[in-house]
Order: sequence, then C-alpha cells, then structure tokens
Amino acid sequence: MIFASDNAGPAHPRVMEAVMAANAGHAMPYGNDDITRAARAAVRDLFEAPEATVEFVATGSVANALALACLARPFDGIFAHRVSHVEEDECGAPEFYSGAKLILIDGQDARMDPEALDAAIREAAGRGVHGVQPGPVTLTNITELGTVYTLDEIAALVAVAKRHGLAVHLDGARFANACAALDCTAAGMTWKLGIDAVSFGGTKNGCLGVEAVVLFDPAKGRELELRRKRGGHLFSKHRYLSAQMAAYATDGLWLEMARAANARMKALIEGLSTVPGAVVAHPPAGNMAFLDLPRAVHQRAMAAGAKYYIRSEDPVDTGDPDAPLRCRIVCDWSKTPEDIEALLAAWRG
Repeated sequence: MIFASDNAGPAHPRVMEAVMAANAGHAMPYGNDDITRAARAAVRDLFEAPEATVEFVATGSVANALALACLARPFDGIFAHRVSHVEEDECGAPEFYSGAKLILIDGQDARMDPEALDAAIREAAGRGVHGVQPGPVTLTNITELGTVYTLDEIAALVAVAKRHGLAVHLDGARFANACAALDCTAAGMTWKLGIDAVSFGGTKNGCLGVEAVVLFDPAKGRELELRRKRGGHLFSKHRYLSAQMAAYATDGLWLEMARAANARMKALIEGLSTVPGAVVAHPPAGNMAFLDLPRAVHQRAMAAGAKYYIRSEDPVDTGDPDAPLRCRIVCDWSKTPEDIEALLAAWRG
C-alpha cells in the first residue's frame, strides 16, 4: 500500500521492452542514433509541432532548469507560484542554471492569480537598474497541491505575460495527468495557448527516468543543446533515454497511464465518504490529493502497512487521536481498484 509518490511506481512493461530492444547491438552515442530521432519525431507528433526542438534528459529538475535558462537572462526574475514545483522541489536548480531569481506569486490552491502576476511584473519593471528585470513565467500543471489550471486559466496567465513581452514555461512533471483531467491534447494545453516551452514528464508516469524539454521556437534549439552539455546532462548512451520516450509517446501510452492513475484517485476520493473525519484539503483533479484525517486513522493505516507522506509537524504516533493531520496521497498508473479499497479499508479500521 505505497501511496507516497508516483515515483514509487513501476515502469510500464512497454517502456521496459523498448529499453531492452534498444540494448541490441551498437548505436552511435550522444543522441546520434535512430531511436533518438524516432523519439523526437514521436514527441513532435504528440504536440503537433513539427518544428519544435525536443531534447531528452533524465530528471524533471534539469528539464525545468534548462528550459527556463533558455528563456531567462541572468539578470531576470522568473515568476512562479509560491508553492510551485520550481520553488519547493528543485533545490535552487532554476536559479543555478539560469542565473535568474525566482519571484513568487500568490493564488488559491497553488494556482497563480493573473492580477497578482500582472502586479508583480509591473513592480519588477519599475525598479530600473537596481532590480532584476521581468523574465519568464512558469506554471506547474498539475499543481503541487494536486489541483489543475484549466485551459482558460492558462490562457489568462499567458495573456498577462504576453502583454509584457514575456515567455511562458509549463512545468509538466505530471503533464499527462493534467491533459487527462482536462480532456485536452498536448498542443491544446501548450503552444495553442501561447506556451513557449514545456517540460514533458515521463518519470512519474511509468518511465524509468526520462523527461522531454520541448521548445516551440526552433531558434532556441542550439542554446538548449549547449546548455544541456555544459550542465553535464548529455548522456553518452542516449538511446536508453530515448527508447523510453519513444514507447511513452507512441500509441497514446502516456495518456493511457495518466487516465488510469487519475481514475484510481477519483475512486479514492469517492470512497472517503466511508472514512469518518476525512476532509479533502484542495480540489483534486488528477492523481494527487491532500487530505485531513484524524491521527487515529493514520495510525491504523500505517499499522496495516500503508505508506504515504504526512504533511504536518505534529507526530503521528502520539497525541489526540481525533486531531486532524494532513497527508499527501498519490496514485501511479499501476494502482488497481483493489489497492484503493485496501487503503480505504485500512483507514476505516
């Protein structure tokens, strides 16, 4: 009963088979191989962007950092939500790779507010030579609180950025889960709304470890290549990264797995009506939810073998049994209806 993270889930068999197939014989290194060329083509087809630059890296942190470095100057500010992924989970990587500074914006349920964004951009622009200059905007979808930006909400934020001449990056560690939740295409959530760059995540959704950096302006392609190499993230045996992405982006596997994970989370939320004291903290849209559960409920579940993160400073093992403690629950693609019922049963006791 591991619901701590979708990173804890297994790789999909089709991804594993693709890696094993890539292991046959020899191939040219550093991405100069047929598998990488096929994987790039598959991602371009998925995004309906035949001219896009597509490069593969092993982690979401470097995918975000490299994409933002291509959009930001060293004296820029990068506008991000206060609980965005780049702020909470990248250990300063976007600043390290770009030299820019994160400027944090508020908004309910981890979704940036357009008026707050506009005000922050205007404030940065008004500081002259003494402050960082307005730079790119980055959005996390699905957000760090499990909510989702709708297409209209993305369009509104992009409109603010474009009025000020700024680029927009989409952090898509759970990109597939957002598309599944919104029932939209990859293109419909990105360049068709004015998004300039996207980190297309695979690791959390059934891959071993691969992310695609997609820049819709092909003129940025050479810069991305050089930044990736300089940052130490150009794999020599690149075909093993590419093989994962080729399988992931072909025949809708990326969306199939996301829909499965989202469906399991929906079933879990519906089942909370049978768990006394359960409260949903933020409106869950995809495969991740934050819940408030009584301490005694957590104790029962963990005694039964459940693993998930408690997001409270209060200890789980001692204290008022009725006190609510917040937790994060994440479903990966491999979760079954039986897994969901087992967790609900453990909570019910």
